[in-house]
Amino acid sequence: QLQLAESGGGLVQPGGSLRLSCAATGFTLDDYVIGWFRQAPGKEREGVSCINYRAGSTNYIDSVKGRFTMSSDNAKNTVYLQMNNLKSEDTAVYYCAVIIQGRWGSWGQGTQVTVSS
Repeated sequence: QLQLAESGGGLVQPGGSLRLSCAATGFTLDDYVIGWFRQAPGKEREGVSCINYRAGSTNYIDSVKGRFTMSSDNAKNTVYLQMNNLKSEDTAVYYCAVIIQGRWGSWGQGTQVTVSS
């Protein structure tokens, strides 16, 4: 069974940092494309970043470029999202997902990130 679990969210002040974790069970992450998504209250869910192991590439939406960085720890079968210089607009529930058979799936329960003074 393919499962993902997010953790690492919390309350931070503007300009602060957090590192989110996405732990996978049932499959090896480095064989797939892994993405981070977020959904703010009253907003549609949006993609934030993804890592493509086959292509050796990492992509980010413009609003987080230079502030967010994805990385992975193969020994722990975990991917991370390092978030620096956080802004209030980053407040959302953050999810990770994997592309399987052409579709994003295996969504976790999400982790809340709140940026407020």
